[in-house]
Amino acid sequence: MKKFAGKGVYGAVAIGRISIFKKKDLSVKRVHRNDTAGEIKRVECAKNETREQIKKLYEKALKEVGEANAQIFEVHMMMLDDEDYNGSIENIIETQKVNAEYAIAVTADHFAEMFAAMDDAYMQARSADVKDISNRMIANLMGQKEENNASEDKVIICAEDLAPSETVTLDKDKVLAFVTAYGSSNSHTAILAGNMNIPAVIGVGEEFLGEIRDGQNAIVDGFTGEIYLEPDEETLQKFIHKQKEDEEHKKLLLNLKGRENVTVDGTKINIYANIGSVDHIGAVLANDAGGIGLFRSEFLYLENSDFPTEEQQFSAYKKVLETMAGKPVIIRTLDIGADKQADYFGLKKEENPALGMRAIRICLTRPEIFKTQLRALYRASVFGKLGIMFPMITSESEVRQILEICEEVRKELTGEGIEFSPDVELGIMIETPAAAIISDKLAPLVDFFSVGTNDLTQYTLACDRQNPDVEVFADTHHEAILRLIAMAADNAHKNGAWIGICGELAADTELSETFLRMGIDELSVAPSYVLKVRDTVRKIDLGK
Repeated sequence: MKKFAGKGVYGAVAIGRISIFKKKDLSVKRVHRNDTAGEIKRVECAKNETREQIKKLYEKALKEVGEANAQIFEVHMMMLDDEDYNGSIENIIETQKVNAEYAIAVTADHFAEMFAAMDDAYMQARSADVKDISNRMIANLMGQKEENNASEDKVIICAEDLAPSETVTLDKDKVLAFVTAYGSSNSHTAILAGNMNIPAVIGVGEEFLGEIRDGQNAIVDGFTGEIYLEPDEETLQKFIHKQKEDEEHKKLLLNLKGRENVTVDGTKINIYANIGSVDHIGAVLANDAGGIGLFRSEFLYLENSDFPTEEQQFSAYKKVLETMAGKPVIIRTLDIGADKQADYFGLKKEENPALGMRAIRICLTRPEIFKTQLRALYRASVFGKLGIMFPMITSESEVRQILEICEEVRKELTGEGIEFSPDVELGIMIETPAAAIISDKLAPLVDFFSVGTNDLTQYTLACDRQNPDVEVFADTHHEAILRLIAMAADNAHKNGAWIGICGELAADTELSETFLRMGIDELSVAPSYVLKVRDTVRKIDLGK
């Protein structure tokens, strides 16, 4: 038996046989071609074929992992039509008189290196994307069909790494788990695997590839990131037991639907869900969440090639409020910047984008964008119970500016005879140490706080959340972070505001009792974690 360790990105146990993912053989040779026009025409044909393939992948991803995660293939489509990318291919063909395959391969290498060298994590991720679409075009030029990695039995897929298109292409009903030698927990493949509810371990290392073979027995522990090759009987029985316990626990959670989120001593807490698209509302209702604690509005900006109109936004916000049928819905205003970029914003390149122009800073310096969103939000407020939440707050003056703009919007709507709810709650995110430290000044100005623990951890511990190399230093249970949350909770309650947590720590059941003792009023988690957190809350006794 041999044991390897990587990073688990979806908690479950898989036991079965290994199937090594077979990549296409795309050995490209440089061939002289005098007919450059013919080669450019071949490129266009390959692009058209690739475009149709990406459309099918998008539709498949849409059904399996939702719109937010399928958007990666829209990015691929945009890259396919990128002027610089296509211009480079044509230039190489015409000036060097070479074959289309070679021109695409060279362009892909140049663009991948360029993206990988950028400081911005979002742009670095484009390196893998440009390789993905380029390889697909080259395969089409070579007449290679999709590799058949299908199996009659369910298998553990092992690979160096998996491109998003490769992950989605696989029949998830035949996949027990994913294991890759490379990759980070922020990679698209890791995110897709998690949303497909398939155990996945990434970053196991190159040595792992030299030890595996098709048909080999293995155990994948998605909770701990451990992989066992040819496990002995004792280890096998241990994980069969762990797998059964996990499955029984998931069945138990289903029995918690409709139950109250109340501790043994009678303390109640709201458990809401975080979503990033209108398409995810079904998951919120299926998992019995009491409301939506974080609706990420930036999907409206990321999926567009220009600023979404007031009507586009109004339609989306109206739909989510109507569907939630009176349950609370907290919509976070635009949170573009850092790892989320939209070219049409025209943001300058920054050395430290996480510390730069993002979120509320963009809204306050470009009020025309902000007011369009606020008008849409207030107009939609009559269709449900709306809360509006503002991200990346660092000062009292920012909050006062926000409130002034909100008042301007309400006056404009009143003047136009447009109805809006007078009961919209306004809140801010506590995701910077500054906001937590001056929370006594901020709480009297708003109705609620929501703690964004992902960024609060990043800024408090000086650990870039996009950098896998510093994950080991990003201790989410660090006393400094817990003190800041406790401080914000105390100041919220002293000033008549309520406080929730919408970052990943909200789903960390090791901290559930700690948060309840702090007086946290609401926890907002991914839909699939709602019942797990409820189960934990119902076993806590604060009276002890």
